[in-house]
Order: sequence, then C-alpha cells, then structure tokens
Amino acid sequence: MQRPSRFEHTRFLGDKRTQLVYDLDTWTDVAVIDDIVASDVGLCFGPDTAVEARNRGYTLAGPGSHRMHRKPRA
Repeated sequence: MQRPSRFEHTRFLGDKRTQLVYDLDTWTDVAVIDDIVASDVGLCFGPDTAVEARNRGYTLAGPGSHRMHRKPRA
C-alpha cells in the first residue's frame, strides 16, 4: 500500500476516534486509511514504533478489527 502524502515518513498511523493503530507496511485496506486522512483524525508517533503507540493507549489493528467511532479528544 502506498502511504498517504501527509504520513509518508511514518510506519504506524493511529486513528484518534477508535484508538487503533495501523501498520502501513502490512495493512492492505486502503479505504480505512483514506477515511482516517480525509477525516483529519490521523496521528503519528515519535518514535515511530508499535511500542510507543501502545504506551499512548492504542491497540494494533488486525484484519476485521473495528471499534465504535468516538469524537477525538485532541
């Protein structure tokens, strides 16, 4: 999958609404990533690791994983 231009230098992209993080190197569903970017609720992590995403309360998304969309806090 090609990374969105806004997040081209990041591997892990978080969704503020669902607290799920997507690994852009292995994720194949383009529609989910496009929705995150279009809704302006994407979050990148520094350092760009899954461990840092977990430290911030995010869960790694897997195929078929979904959660209720909530209003982002920040």
